[in-house]
Amino acid sequence: MGRLSYCFFVFWRLLDPIYYLCTRLEYVKDKDHNRSIFRVRLTKYKGREILLSDGTIIKKNDLLLKIHLHNVYLLKELNRLESEIKKGRYIYNKVQTDLPNIVKYLRDHKEFGNIKGIIGITILNKGSERLGFEKFDIKNSVYKLFKQLTFAPMYLIIQFRLESLKKSPKYLIMSKEKLLKLYG
Repeated sequence: MGRLSYCFFVFWRLLDPIYYLCTRLEYVKDKDHNRSIFRVRLTKYKGREILLSDGTIIKKNDLLLKIHLHNVYLLKELNRLESEIKKGRYIYNKVQTDLPNIVKYLRDHKEFGNIKGIIGITILNKGSERLGFEKFDIKNSVYKLFKQLTFAPMYLIIQFRLESLKKSPKYLIMSKEKLLKLYG
């Protein structure tokens, strides 16, 4: 990790507990009560209506579980890997391994019956379809720019390549039924 990347990482690591508190996130734990790569919170969907491939329709104000990758944990692990391919495989495998923990979290949640699916926003979307997610563009240009700017420090730490900042963030959505079928 270069000096500038290391400074970004230290800064991000200091801000992460504040971010965690301000966003009402909860850690998802595995069967041994260890933290998974995910932090989550319930959210009401505010985007345009979306039809998923299994027939689920996500409408404005539908209840979704918003998933966040725990970036500080992820960055620590990714900086140990040298190639972009190894980094991509690591993220893919970690998400795949931890999605059953999301299922358990959902099943135990008091709002289980009202939750229609899971949603995430990321630039790290390569291979997401194989995990069961569907990708959707973010139509609101201001929100899209905001998300690009919030993802920028992570990409500067991981790659320190400015061209990676041009990637567009996407919504990743999976219906609750599909999640239960694939990972339950």
